Amino acid sequence: MTKRVYNFYAGPATLPLPALKKAQKDLLDFKGTGMSLMEISHRSKEYAEVHAEASELVRKLMGVPDDYKILWLQGGASTQFYMVPLNLQQKGKSMEYVNTGAWSKKAIKEGGFYGDVKVVASSEDENFSYIPQNVEFSDNAAFAHITGNNTIYGTEFHEWPNVSDDVPLACDMSSDIMDKVIDPKKFGVIYAGAQKNIGPSGVTLVIVREDLLERVPENTPTMQKWKTHAAKDSLFNTGPCWAIYMCKLSLEHLKGLGGAPGIEKINRKKAKMIYDVIDKSDGFYKGHARLDSRSLMNITFNLSTPELEEKCVKEALTKGLIGLKGHRSVGGMRASIYNAMPLEGVQSLAEFLIEFQDDNQ
Repeated sequence: MTKRVYNFYAGPATLPLPALKKAQKDLLDFKGTGMSLMEISHRSKEYAEVHAEASELVRKLMGVPDDYKILWLQGGASTQFYMVPLNLQQKGKSMEYVNTGAWSKKAIKEGGFYGDVKVVASSEDENFSYIPQNVEFSDNAAFAHITGNNTIYGTEFHEWPNVSDDVPLACDMSSDIMDKVIDPKKFGVIYAGAQKNIGPSGVTLVIVREDLLERVPENTPTMQKWKTHAAKDSLFNTGPCWAIYMCKLSLEHLKGLGGAPGIEKINRKKAKMIYDVIDKSDGFYKGHARLDSRSLMNITFNLSTPELEEKCVKEALTKGLIGLKGHRSVGGMRASIYNAMPLEGVQSLAEFLIEFQDDNQ
């Protein structure tokens, strides 16, 4: 096998090597069927087992209560930007958002197609370098919406905002799903594109409280109703079977690491390694995110000049450390250290950054 690199891209992101090896083994002949899983009917017994196991792993790993539905949908989190307001709208009530970056802004724009949108807090004044504190949503909002982690800016919610019992909190967790222990009961809806933390691109996980399924207007197109998919266990039509299978394998890997408590412990250790290098660099590396808002998943930082940043990225590539160029909105560098990134990969990056500073200051 060609030597694998450490992939720090923001997404699609690295997958657990054991999951890839298992998929490779099953690729041509899934469980003795003589077919690849990609060729098997989504209504077959063999696929039904995969589907059920993937959903059950989500429920167990996150502690999802029985009164929440687990959906596997297509279209990415970007499709949920409009499906959230479409399914949660209430006549005469505004939809309230916190703006913490590019993905929040896209969600806000989509919400505006379905009613009155209010932005109750924003960190745009400082180029989204922090998470607004003490966010307050009104008691008569149709719903409240946040983006749990911001891949571009490297910020993350570490405390969830409070909402009244009548206001469901919707959260885009595409880049922080399962990165730490959470209480799902704090949310009405959680959604996440799989391609960062739980699997490959092509499938989106949606976790929605059952009572909210009835809010959607009856004249809504069938496929855009969450309750359509909930009623058929996400098998109303042919779903992304292979992507769901890969999620199952990745979730099994997370379970083997100790589930959410185990992976949170590892994630905090990984993030500390890189943040310690930044903090001890005497300004050679400058973190973008405010200390109290730092992400466990996406570490963003700058060097003194764009030329030095480019040099750092190129030299990292020769060490098998790829995907470290920052987003154009922030520039600099970004290390995405999602759940599947092994501790050894982060350690290699930390050692490289220390060596690069010694050679270039």
